[in-house]
Amino acid sequence: MKLGAQLFTVRQFTQTLDDFAETLKKTADIGYKVVQVSGTCPFDAEWLKEQLDKNGLECAITHTAQPKIYGETEKTIADHKIFGCNYIGIGSLGELYRHMDASEAFKEIYTEPARKIKDASMKLMYHNHGYEFIKTNGVTFLERLANSFTPDELGFTLDSYWVQYAGADPAEWVKKLSGRVDCVHAKDMKFTPDMKHEMAYVGEGNINFDRFLSACEDAGTKYVLVEQDDCQDRDPFFCLKKSYEYLTSMGLK
Repeated sequence: MKLGAQLFTVRQFTQTLDDFAETLKKTADIGYKVVQVSGTCPFDAEWLKEQLDKNGLECAITHTAQPKIYGETEKTIADHKIFGCNYIGIGSLGELYRHMDASEAFKEIYTEPARKIKDASMKLMYHNHGYEFIKTNGVTFLERLANSFTPDELGFTLDSYWVQYAGADPAEWVKKLSGRVDCVHAKDMKFTPDMKHEMAYVGEGNINFDRFLSACEDAGTKYVLVEQDDCQDRDPFFCLKKSYEYLTSMGLK
């Protein structure tokens, strides 16, 4: 498995092309060889390829705006091929789809794009938050999505923090989705003195990453991507570095 950085962590430093380029350099300087591109300013595919090559980086996966995925599927595929990325990711369904009928809406919208992406030897990936674990008649929203597509049409960028936040077991869900979790997000959760959950860099919280990473290895995960949406007013590059140090000490690289 390869270790990478989800650039959504440092999104405030990617809102101009100059800042984005500097952020890629700083991420590479920490030691990362892989990134996920998400939450950045607009960019041309050729520009991103040049910057990735310049810094010795690989783009494993993106989070791409949904209208581009279902409305400009062919162009989205072509752009990803330019910068060598085989996974096209959906970051969130958004408020509009946060109800159980959303699985049918999702299936209707994404069946054709998912098949086109598969036919291009790439894969559409869905990133979970907590609401996907709401159950109706004993079945979670996440399971409904999984049952609506074949494994080669839709994968899941399983997020360790959000699975735990929903009261589920990250390692067990990796096992349940074995063969569909080519990319995962490594994000820790800590419990604060004022009885709240907070996002934390990996190793600072209480998620069992030994079990999580072991399950990922068994499930065929290719990329473990560090993400921390909220760095609690700390420098997000510091948080990326701390997670990098912890995960490389566990044998990832």
